[in-house]
Amino acid sequence: MLQDYEITNLTNLKPNKWMDRLMVVIEFILVLFLIQSALMLFTGQAGQEDEIRFRILSHSNAPADQKLKEEIRHAIEPMINQAISRAESKAEIVDNLKAIEATVLATAKSMADGQDVSFERTAALFPPKRSGLVITPQAPYDAYILTIGSGRGDNWWCSLFPRVCFPDKDVDKKEDEKVTFFIWEWIKSLFD
Repeated sequence: MLQDYEITNLTNLKPNKWMDRLMVVIEFILVLFLIQSALMLFTGQAGQEDEIRFRILSHSNAPADQKLKEEIRHAIEPMINQAISRAESKAEIVDNLKAIEATVLATAKSMADGQDVSFERTAALFPPKRSGLVITPQAPYDAYILTIGSGRGDNWWCSLFPRVCFPDKDVDKKEDEKVTFFIWEWIKSLFD
């Protein structure tokens, strides 16, 4: 004969609060991963490989060398922006930039007070950069490198797009604000 088993009514079981809270946190983290994956798909890294970046290396970190680097950047920036704005494809951008290489080099040499200046297109290693929701990984990118003197000073870099190109103007204002993370505060409140 078969033994009789007692059937437990599942509605009478007391829920474990810790387990419920843990499941909520795990589900929330999974949703965040899904959102991040979707954002990466739609904002994606597409086109990052097609960008042409620019880097200016100063002779040293001395204030005079850094100032010279900034002056040269201000002088050549309109030429580069004009060459880029007139193009509709990467091939046209490359052709337009190739056409102004001599002018950019001559302008930089005239401002460099006799220092050696070189301007070449090469694959250059760029550090990671975040712009909005897009994070550009550290990797070698197609770039024009303008080197003043020994090129051992801090560098300045940019890509074709102004949001990635230039630092945010409001960075100094944001440093004064205390940063709190809503998600972290919410998770802490679940376990209090």
